Amino acid sequence: QVHLVESGGGLVQAGGSLRLSCAASGGTFSRYAMGWFRQAPGKEREFVAAISVSGGSTYYADSVKGRFTISRDNAKNTVDLQMNSLKPEDTAVYYCAAKRYSSNYYDAVEYNYWGQGTQVTVSS
Repeated sequence: QVHLVESGGGLVQAGGSLRLSCAASGGTFSRYAMGWFRQAPGKEREFVAAISVSGGSTYYADSVKGRFTISRDNAKNTVDLQMNSLKPEDTAVYYCAAKRYSSNYYDAVEYNYWGQGTQVTVSS
């Protein structure tokens, strides 16, 4: 059982930056691929970014490519999402998730464990 806790959300103006962090406990972190998803009010949860077990491969939604960067530290059991050039449409609750297998990073149903989410609000 892996327990995930997100932090770093908040209110920021358009064009600003935020860094989200997800701390994992209760499992062997280095065995899990990690992802970030987000859900805006009235919308379905959508893929944002993912990173492989080793950290050697990263994947991004087209909407955030070039602005967001995912990284992980297997020694600290953390995965971060650096978000730059934020836009009002990035406003959502952001969730950290872990999956056992290194495939199909984009589908939320493939992830086994989820955090409680952290709110990101970007004002125009």
